[in-house]
Amino acid sequence: MRARLSGGHFRMLNEKLYTCSGQDAFDYFKNEPELFDVYHAGYQEQMSHWPEQPVNVIIKWLKSHNKSWTVADFGCGNAAVAKNVKNKVFSIDLVSDDPSVIACDMAHTPLEPSSVDVAIFCLSLMGTNFPSYLQEANRVLKPSGWLLIAEVRSRLDPNTGGADPDKFSEAISQLGFSLVSKDEKNKMFVLFYFRKKEKSKVAKNIEWPQLKPCLYKRR
Repeated sequence: MRARLSGGHFRMLNEKLYTCSGQDAFDYFKNEPELFDVYHAGYQEQMSHWPEQPVNVIIKWLKSHNKSWTVADFGCGNAAVAKNVKNKVFSIDLVSDDPSVIACDMAHTPLEPSSVDVAIFCLSLMGTNFPSYLQEANRVLKPSGWLLIAEVRSRLDPNTGGADPDKFSEAISQLGFSLVSKDEKNKMFVLFYFRKKEKSKVAKNIEWPQLKPCLYKRR
């Protein structure tokens, strides 16, 4: 019964995060921070069923690159990236009881412009205003900086109502990035590797595809 109640709570909070703006989510959890722990407990339970964790793929990629790079982990959760690499990592999320994690709306971080080499969104493009998170990543990334996005595969599958992955990539390209590679070999997620152009120019009217909420069915 306790597990069922906890699962119901997680589904409610998960739907909330996918169907409201980042600011609304920040305000919501600021008022009831304990609910963020409930959400993350449910999230970890869901992740335990995945054959591979996208955060581990990202950590492995970071370890194979420059350890002097500064990293911004948008929607860091339990700050697994910061705990497993030698890079300086700004861990960012809606709520924090960890002094090393910056609690804020991800569309408005306290990071300086052009101050990081890598920006990460690991299953964290959840708000209805997700393009503003990517615009913020563009603001804080240095020229030639990396943008890594891991997203649930179903959200980028037009056959099941998801967004067209090519249109998703095109919108990010119009933000001033080039798609370097796309890892589609994982069953549960897609991982994009973008790089910010040396002289990036943001298009005025970017057509962002709608990313459908990733909602869990009641079991």
